[in-house]
This record gives sequence, structure tokens and C-alpha cells, in this order.
Amino acid sequence: MPKVLVSDKLSPTAVQIFKDNGVEVDYLPDLGKDKDKLLEVIGQYDGLAIRSATKVTEKIIAAATNLKVIGRAGIGVDNVDIPAATKKGIIVMNTPFGNSITTAEHAIAMMMALARQLPEADASTRASKWEKNRFMGVEVTNKILGLIGAGNIGSIVADRAQGLKMKVVAFDPFLTPERAQTMGVEKVELDELLERADFITLHTPLIDATRNIISAEALAKTKKGVRIINCARGGLVDEAALYDALKSGQVAGAALDVFLAEPAENNPLFELSNVICTPHLGASTTEAQENVALQVAEQISAYLMTGEITNALNFPSISAEEAPRLTPFIKLAEVLGSFAGQLTETAIQGIKIEFEGDVASMNTRPMVAAALHGVLKPLLAEVNMVSAPQVAKDRGVNVEVVTREQQGAYENYIRLTVLTERQERAVAGTVFANGKPRIIQVKGINMEAELSPSMLYVTNEDKPGHIGRLGTLLGTLGINIANFNLGRVEVGSDAIALVSIDGTLTEPQLAEIAALEGVKQAKALKF
Repeated sequence: MPKVLVSDKLSPTAVQIFKDNGVEVDYLPDLGKDKDKLLEVIGQYDGLAIRSATKVTEKIIAAATNLKVIGRAGIGVDNVDIPAATKKGIIVMNTPFGNSITTAEHAIAMMMALARQLPEADASTRASKWEKNRFMGVEVTNKILGLIGAGNIGSIVADRAQGLKMKVVAFDPFLTPERAQTMGVEKVELDELLERADFITLHTPLIDATRNIISAEALAKTKKGVRIINCARGGLVDEAALYDALKSGQVAGAALDVFLAEPAENNPLFELSNVICTPHLGASTTEAQENVALQVAEQISAYLMTGEITNALNFPSISAEEAPRLTPFIKLAEVLGSFAGQLTETAIQGIKIEFEGDVASMNTRPMVAAALHGVLKPLLAEVNMVSAPQVAKDRGVNVEVVTREQQGAYENYIRLTVLTERQERAVAGTVFANGKPRIIQVKGINMEAELSPSMLYVTNEDKPGHIGRLGTLLGTLGINIANFNLGRVEVGSDAIALVSIDGTLTEPQLAEIAALEGVKQAKALKF
């Protein structure tokens, strides 16, 4: 019988779920705070269920000689050393969807409080001022709600807002027209959302592409008197720019549950009367805490008793026997997905993954998951190889998988095609005898390129002198070339250069490259 340690506070119902599934469980809710005692006993357990108090460090993992799975009741796993767990073969799970309704409801509550100035009116009334004329609010009925991020939480917010008779417009690079229609929202670009929305609410992860998405420039494009709600992540809103916009009246009010620095202390926004602040309460309801506890108990039990993996953050489901052969192709599939994902800037309608040769007879599910993870990761920070298929399904992305016998020169061949509103982009690769993935075709152009951590992708007109100018410019910019790979359809047609470089290109450097004569696209890629 597998044995699980619960080292943080979970509900009695969650503990009973372990027992009902035939798992022995020790409920020691204060043990997580005692790292020495945890280190002493962790070797006895096959599973560990935690919240945030338990710190699963590399030292703890080294002592966990029997541990197979760590389950976090909640989303954040910054208290778990995932690389150390992965190296030791320990599955790390979380419960990313247990807080969705609670967070969405908090956003709606913040919006209503902002519209009617409830916190300040409450304080004024308690002070016996009775300033009835001071607190003139606005209705949300018939107003336009701008939704930045239309994933799981965003879609719930949209549904609730429609119940309040609001019109919802949404910006999300992965939102397809079909999914938007199902949600009953209007899909728009970010600039249009900024111009039209009476209220703006954010429900997107914090990644490079979304950091300060509400910037000074973005705020200048908004309707005067807009109201902004952020219950997603600190850093999505430029707090200094928001402060200025609130002072000037460009923004009528803001409701913030998250901040760039947390715990938030002495934040200048606290000085403003038209700002509502809460201490990251998005997931703080009795129901949400119960939900994530029950989910983590079910997930750990399923893995220990049947091998089923749900919401794993560090590895897809692969048996020990197939892992050595499959792992290089999983890496190839993820690289192909990442390559295509970094070059995709509009909504994805479909993804086609073709397996040809010996690889077609292998277990393709983890390879498909890895490919989808690669495609989605640039815009969805919290996606992982296990959750990627469900995320793609939830966002209306059609995924097609094709397997066939060898037809070309390569014994094993994977081709990934991304279909967007504007174009179809394909990239193909193989695994050489040394186990390293290689790109062998991009946009129908044959080439052979070994991937490196930092690369420059350039499409250009095939004309004499271009490669020389590109190389000279990179030298002038202080960028060292590790490898240069070229491909073209025919003389004078479109050509592609994949350049392995040392270091990282800055935005100004990339702009100089894009300005070279004949260059159609220049993109910095990271692998």
C-alpha cells in the first residue's frame, strides 16, 4: 500500500479521499514548518501533499528515497525545487483550475465595488459624514468590458459580465473566432480593446509578452474615464504609469488584487482615493481551498494506484521501458513547437503534427503534448506538457495527428504545421544518431540546422550580398556567430537564414537587422 504524507493543512475530506483510494496517509499538518523533522521522515513516503508552508528543497528531495509524487494544493509551486524533483524522477503536480471561479468572482466583485466606490463610501459613512452626493457611481449595464486574456478564468468573467448585461470584447492571441463565438464575446486586437472598453480586466499570465501590457502608451489609448481591474498578476500593469493616469483623470479608478512587489507596502497607489486594493485574495474562499485540497488528493491517489498523471508540471506520462528511446523525440517535438510558437503572432486555429517512419510507431501522445507545450509556452507561462492538450482544446485549437510509414530520406521525421487566421507555417525535424534534434525544413524550404539556446531567424529576398551584409552587421553589433544555416526554394526567391549566436539580441539590435535591405522578417529565438 502506498504511503502519503500530508505536511500542510488539508480538509478532512481530502484525507479521507486517500483512504478511500487505498492509500495509507499520515496527516501531520504542522510538519511542513519543521524542515529538520521533515528531512528525517520523508524517506518513508511515496507521496507528499502540500500547500505553501512546506518547502521541498533539493536537500529534502535527496532524502526522499521512496518519493514518487509531490502534489501542491494550489497553482504556485515556487516552494518546490522542480529541477531537483525531475532529476530524481519525482512527478510534481499542482491544481491549476481549482481557484478559477473564486478568482473570476473576485474580479467581478472588484469591478462592482469600483463602479460604485463602495470602500470609500463605507469609510465615509462609518465616519458619520453621510456624503451622499460625493459618491456618484456608474452602472455596468450596457457598458463594454475589455477582457485581456480569455482562458479559463477570463471565460468565467465573460460569462458573469454577460449576466450583468455588459458587452464583452476580448483580446487573446490564442482565442479563435469559433471559441469567441461560443463564449459570446467579440474578438478584437489590443488597441481596439483599449479604445472601446469602459472597464478593462486582466486575466493573463505574466511573461515577457504581457509584462506592462497596460503601459503608459496603452493607457494613453484608452477611453477617458476607463476603470481597470487586475486580479491576475502583478507586473501586467505599469504601476507608475497607472498612478499618473489616475491622477490626470485618464483612468477613473483601478481595483488591484495583485502588485509588482508583494506583500505590497507603502505603494504610491495606496495614496489615491480612486484605487481599491486587496491583499491577493483571488483564491481566498472556503470553497476554493476545499476544491484544491480534494483535487490534489484525487490526483496523487490516481498516480500512485494506477499511474495516471494529471496536471504534472515536469514530465508527461512515459513508461520506464520506452523513456530512453522516446526522450530525444519528445525534445524534438517540443523544439519544433517552440520554433513555430515563437514565430506565431496571430490566433491559432489549428495544429497538425505528422510522424513519419519509426517514430510513428512509438507512443506519440507525450510527443504531441510536448509539441503543443512548445507552441503555447511563449504566450501561456503556466502551460506544461500535461496540461497543453487540454489548454489547446479549451481555446478551440483543432489538433490533428497523422502517423505514416517512411516516405522520404529520413528514417524518422516529425513535421509540425500551425494554421492561423492569416497563414500556415510548417517546420520539420529529425533526430540524428547522436540524439540531438535537427531542423530540416522551414516553410517548405529544406535546410539542416542544429539548434542552440539562442538563434536568429531571418527571412529575406535571395539576392547577392545579403548574407555578407548580415554577417558584417552582426560583427558590428558585437554578436558572435556560432553557426550559420541557409536555405532557399530557388534562385531569386525567398530565403531563410538560421544563425546560432552567442548571447542575446536586444530589441534595438534586432531592429537594425530587420532594417537591412531585403529582410522581410527578423526574429530572436530562444530554446
